[in-house]
Amino acid sequence: MKAVQLVEAGQDPRVVEIPKPTPGPGEILLKVTAAGWCHSDVFVVENIAAFPHFTLPMTLGHEGVGIVEEVGPGVSDVEIGGAYAVYGPWGCGHCPVCVTGREQYCPNAAARGIMPPGLGSPGCLAEYVIVDNARHLVPIGDLDPVKAVPLTDAGLTPYHAIKRSWPKLTPGATAVVIGVGGLGHLAIQILKMVSPARVVALDVSEEKLALARSLGADAALISSMDNLDAIKEAAGGGAEVVIDFVGAQPTIDLASKLLKPASDLTIVGVGSGVAHVSLLTQPYGASVLAPYWGTREDLYEVVELAKEGRLDVHTEVFSLDDAISGYEKLHAGTVDGRAVVVP
Repeated sequence: MKAVQLVEAGQDPRVVEIPKPTPGPGEILLKVTAAGWCHSDVFVVENIAAFPHFTLPMTLGHEGVGIVEEVGPGVSDVEIGGAYAVYGPWGCGHCPVCVTGREQYCPNAAARGIMPPGLGSPGCLAEYVIVDNARHLVPIGDLDPVKAVPLTDAGLTPYHAIKRSWPKLTPGATAVVIGVGGLGHLAIQILKMVSPARVVALDVSEEKLALARSLGADAALISSMDNLDAIKEAAGGGAEVVIDFVGAQPTIDLASKLLKPASDLTIVGVGSGVAHVSLLTQPYGASVLAPYWGTREDLYEVVELAKEGRLDVHTEVFSLDDAISGYEKLHAGTVDGRAVVVP
């Protein structure tokens, strides 16, 4: 079968031929109908030395949806021919964290060598992928695979980040979204659906700011410390919630200037910025959190929002043979929304 792999450190991914896998006990063979490229893939490729536990060559892709083609011994609770999304952050499944669906925070995964698809385990940018357990499959019904696959990260991650701040997203509150990319454009929609808060979008691209306005942002401005006064004015003096989908030092520094007392700063982007936290470096009671991915419950809820037609996922589609073009556009920052590969 064809797969997109990182074959050697220091090189770009490539499309290769590898054997089709066979599911073992408890495993499911999924025929991939769509897979996603993510900035996390670029980060891994460019910083593979920081992941010595990853074995190369490695099939990339932690966003995947597909059709169940075959199951291994002991699997009885998935439907052959059924369409499912892959819940990527795999945990041990048995600890108190995992049994509540928060597998992305499993304390045992690293020690046991349990890694997400495409981030240590063979990923979804292939014609087939092995899913380790039926609990990691979420039914998507008749959702378009191209529109469904970004939900497994680009939808799930902002939903999880926003969910922690729901109590603060009250009438009169402001939420600032920094970065209107694959995740940020969905965050704007989720915020407008789940809260009455004013949403202010920030980006360095006028094109992406226009997208933010079209998706319901109440204001959209250039993201720059030089523009701080205008941003604060648009936010009503400051924000109760700031979500940074870039994570670079300039965006974190800007986000820190927008906080009100008892507000939330949530850093989602994998940039190399650092937030300096102490009693005197941010308003009293403000919290800073760097969450990871989302829970299984969150993914079910995001899928339901999509089934109701309430999420407009912007995608750019590539064939598996042309998958590297998608990677190059992602690397260059020119993808319109989310890059999706269709085998």
